Amino acid sequence: MSQTVKPRKVKSVSYAKWGYIFLIPFFLTFTIFTLVPLGRTFYESLFEHYWAQGGLIETGPNYIGLQNFVTIFAKENLGKYFMNTMIMWVMGFIPQIIVSLALAVWFTDRNMRIRFQPFFKTVIYMPNLIMASAFAMLFFVLFSDGGPINGALQSLGLEPVEWTRNMWGNRILVAMMNFMMWFGNTTIVLMAAVMGIDASLFEAADIDGANGWQSFTRVTMPLIRPVLSYTLITSLIGGLQMYDVPQVLTNGGNVANRSCMTIIMLLNNYIGKSKNYGYGGALSVLLFIVTAVLGLFVYWSLNTNEREAKKLAKQQKRKLAQMQQGGAKA
Repeated sequence: MSQTVKPRKVKSVSYAKWGYIFLIPFFLTFTIFTLVPLGRTFYESLFEHYWAQGGLIETGPNYIGLQNFVTIFAKENLGKYFMNTMIMWVMGFIPQIIVSLALAVWFTDRNMRIRFQPFFKTVIYMPNLIMASAFAMLFFVLFSDGGPINGALQSLGLEPVEWTRNMWGNRILVAMMNFMMWFGNTTIVLMAAVMGIDASLFEAADIDGANGWQSFTRVTMPLIRPVLSYTLITSLIGGLQMYDVPQVLTNGGNVANRSCMTIIMLLNNYIGKSKNYGYGGALSVLLFIVTAVLGLFVYWSLNTNEREAKKLAKQQKRKLAQMQQGGAKA
C-alpha cells in the first residue's frame, strides 16, 4: 500500500508587526513629552494657580473655569503682541524665501554649473548652527549707539542711527537675524525639492522655447508647491514661537513701548517671573489655537490647485464609467 505524503506546512513569517514594534519608542516619547504636557496645559488653564511674594506663598490651584481667558483678554493687549510677532516674522520671512528660492534654483541649474557648491552650501548653512542668543548679543554690540555700524556711518559723514532705541530699528534687527539664521536651512530644503524634479521636464520646456523665468514659474514652482507649503507652515510656527532673539536684543521687550514684545515673551513673564501657571496655561492654549488655525489656513490656501485637480479627475472617472455603462447596455 502506498502511503500518502501529507503536504508539509511552511510557516509564513510576518514582518508587519516589527514595523509597529519599531514605532513604539516614537509614540512613547511623543506621548510623554508632547501629549501629556499639552493635556496638562489645558488643565492648568482652568485653574487659579500662582505664587506670590517671590514664590513664597502659593495660591491654588482653584478651579475657575474660563476666567483666566477672560482676565488675559481684559488685562493684556494681546492684539498688539500678536501683531509685533507677525510683523517681525513677515519682515524676516519674505527675504528669506526669496533668497532661498534664488539660491536653490541657481545651485541646481545644470546650465550654470556653479563651482565649489559644497563650500557655498556649508557657508550659507553655518549661521543656522550659531545660538540665537549669541547672534543677538553680536548684533547688539554691532548696532549699539557707539558700535562699529554707527562708527562707519559717521566716517561716511552720515548721522548715527539709534538702532536699539526705536521701534523699527529693533524690528529690523530682529528680522535681519531671523533671516540670516534660517535662510541656509530653507535653501537646503528647497534644493532637495528642486533636485527631485524629473530633468526631462526641464528639457521639454527648453525644446518648447521656454526661457528661464517661464521654466521657473511653469515647472519648478508648481512641482515644489508641497515643499513650499511645508516651509511656510513650519516657518509660521517658528515665528509665532519667536522668543530668544528679541528677548536678548531688547532686554525682555522693555524698549519703545514694548514694540518687540512677542507672545512667547509675554508667556515667559507669566511662567518664569510671576509664576502664574493659570495665566500661562490660558495663553498657551490661545497660542495653540491660533497656530492651528493659521497652519490649516495656509495649507488650505496653497493646495487649492491640487484639490481642484483631484475633483476634476474624479469627474472624469465618473464620466468614463457612465460612458462604459452606456456602451455595455447598447
